[in-house]
Amino acid sequence: MLIYKIFRRPEWNALVAAGESLGAPVDLADGYIHFSTAQQVMETAAKHFAGEGDLVLVACDVTQLGDALKWEPSRGGALFPHLYRPLRLSDVVWDTSLPLGATGHIFPQALI
Repeated sequence: MLIYKIFRRPEWNALVAAGESLGAPVDLADGYIHFSTAQQVMETAAKHFAGEGDLVLVACDVTQLGDALKWEPSRGGALFPHLYRPLRLSDVVWDTSLPLGATGHIFPQALI
């Protein structure tokens, strides 16, 4: 199963350069890296990244993240994946630009 993280381009570039990241400012503040499932990621983009372009959508396989991945209640009581360790570049299965269109972010066809 794949889970998804949305990065602003500078955050993604820093992860690529360092080989790992503790995430965005919200992740640092909360003490874990926020992820979303395929069913949650579009709402996450609309809620937390509305109007922002130049984003990067990152997919990770849950089996690679091990015991540091916890499923915890969040928005509306739904379980969200949270990573309690740095995200390593080697954890990333794929990444793609997440452009902003006229009606919101344009997600890869596989997620729609």
